This record gives sequence, C-alpha cells and structure tokens, in this order.
Amino acid sequence: MASTSPGPRGALVLPICALVALLAAPPASRAQEAPAAAPPKSCPDCGKVESVRQVKSSKPASGVGAVAGGVVGGVIGHQVGSGRGRTAATVAGAAGGAYAGNKVEKNKNTKTVYEVSVRMQDGSMRTVQTTSAPPVGQAVTVKGDSLQAASSKKK
Repeated sequence: MASTSPGPRGALVLPICALVALLAAPPASRAQEAPAAAPPKSCPDCGKVESVRQVKSSKPASGVGAVAGGVVGGVIGHQVGSGRGRTAATVAGAAGGAYAGNKVEKNKNTKTVYEVSVRMQDGSMRTVQTTSAPPVGQAVTVKGDSLQAASSKKK
C-alpha cells in the first residue's frame, strides 16, 4: 500500500512557499516608509554670477577745478617774465591751470563700478551695479539693487 505520510521533499515545500509569499508581499503600510526628499525651496532672489564687467562712472565736472586751476596757473604765470611777457605768461598759466584743474576734478569724480549679471534660479537674468566684483559662478542673493553672497549655512 502506498504511504500517505510526506517524505523529506514534502516537508520542505510548505516552508519554502511561505517564505516566497512573505518576500513577494508588499510592505504592510506605506506610511511607515521614509518620506520622499522634499524638492528644494524656490528662492526668487537667488542666483549665480554669470558675468562681471568693469564700468567707469563719473559725475560731470562742476567747473570748480577749472576755476581754481586757472587762478593758481595765472598767479604762477604772473611770476615769470616782465612787461608783455608777463601778461602772456599770466594768460598761458591761467589757461594751462584751468585745463589741469578740470582734469583733476574729472579724475576725482570718476569711480569704478562693476556691472554684475546674475542668472536667477527661475532662469531670468538680472543686472546689478556694485562697488566690488564678485567671482563668476558665486551663489548670490539679489535684494533690490544690492548683491549679497548667498549664505552657505544649511538648516
């Protein structure tokens, strides 16, 4: 007669099927899984320096330099020569002094500024004038007409 008791093969089939079913089953609760990484917060004022251009900025001359230079040049020119030569030296000194005084005033009123082009996170481009040149590629924050290095602190 045939035996109805399971042989050594039959005893292993049931535990193997249970293990396969356990491994194939989805997790009991998705709520227990770690949440997906949140997308980075959008920063409408954040961007990276794309280019820096040096620009000379000057105020118009007021004429004070020319007048002061003309007076000083006239006084110095008056010290040279005698008679008509003195008059010519005075006129030449005044003209030369006025020219030099005007150049000095223009140089005094000229300053160097930097036009910084920033590629914002939204893809737009903004240009800001600053007194110092940030390095190209630096992360920055644009607040109105000013530029600040982006903080490197992460919370």
